[in-house]
Amino acid sequence: MLQVVNLTEYASVVAAFPFKDPNLEKSAFPRRFPFSSMVPKVYKQVKEFVRSSLWYTEDLNLTQTKIDEMIQKSTNLLLTGTLSGCLTTLIQKPSVGLLELIQITLNTNYLECTNIYLEEFITSVTKSSVKDESYKAELQGKSMFKDARAEAEEQIYEKLKAKIDESFDLASYDWTLNEPEGRASDYIIDLVAFLQSTFLAFTNLPLKVATTACAAACQHINRKLMYMILGDEDVRQVSLGALKQLDLDLIQCEQFASSEPVKGVDSTLLIECLTDVRQLLDLFNQCDFSAYFHDFGERTSKYPRVTPASAIKLLEKYVIAILPLDSMYGPMFSG
Repeated sequence: MLQVVNLTEYASVVAAFPFKDPNLEKSAFPRRFPFSSMVPKVYKQVKEFVRSSLWYTEDLNLTQTKIDEMIQKSTNLLLTGTLSGCLTTLIQKPSVGLLELIQITLNTNYLECTNIYLEEFITSVTKSSVKDESYKAELQGKSMFKDARAEAEEQIYEKLKAKIDESFDLASYDWTLNEPEGRASDYIIDLVAFLQSTFLAFTNLPLKVATTACAAACQHINRKLMYMILGDEDVRQVSLGALKQLDLDLIQCEQFASSEPVKGVDSTLLIECLTDVRQLLDLFNQCDFSAYFHDFGERTSKYPRVTPASAIKLLEKYVIAILPLDSMYGPMFSG
């Protein structure tokens, strides 16, 4: 974010860039703009490019119409070629972090809004000697910045999922556990703390982007937990204690989802993203197979997201975990 510490610095920014915020104008110093210094710099450089292009055409003996067309075409090439290429290269850099991508998304949103001001600027400087008052420059900056923002948003979702993958790589479950630890696993606690701090930066993003990012994170956590339980071939047995530990970890994630990590995001939607693993764990931890079979396929089923294949696969792993016990089926089916 661009920060100014006095009225002189503030006036310099708003004079160079068309931005007005009554609340910011009334706030105390230091004041923070919702964009970085990149935004006014890019806007200023595009205007300087237009002036230089106009100066270049002065001795070419071109008609005013040709000059107008030339400046508009060269400015569009600057926006859709040079600037677009720079943004794409920056967004795709592996070294660019999540917070930087969020800032780029915010910046492109504000730059997109300047398209109309750049069009008005070109029109004003080129038609000074033209009688045609209907002439208006048309730039392609708006669509270019929109495309760049969409690419940055997609990278945000991918970076989030990559961070979640890194956290799950640290998971170390004892799949033969007799009793849970009584608290969520350390890797889950650290992951939730990371997500909470990260989503604080989503406050100024459009609600749709924030919602998509939060949902993508919860969906990915759901997939990772389901994979550990069912898909990981190295996990050949799963005890009831391990399932209860997973339940504690899931509760931690559900509490995060229900906490409205970004203001305005529907918590119900985020909790729904964790439904697959929640229903599977409930089925086994509550030993609710009678209800599962009785209501299977019905709209009133408690476990509509648990497929027979998933239930059988986890049951097989559970049976392997309890084979050394006297009872073939263990405490789940006793009494």
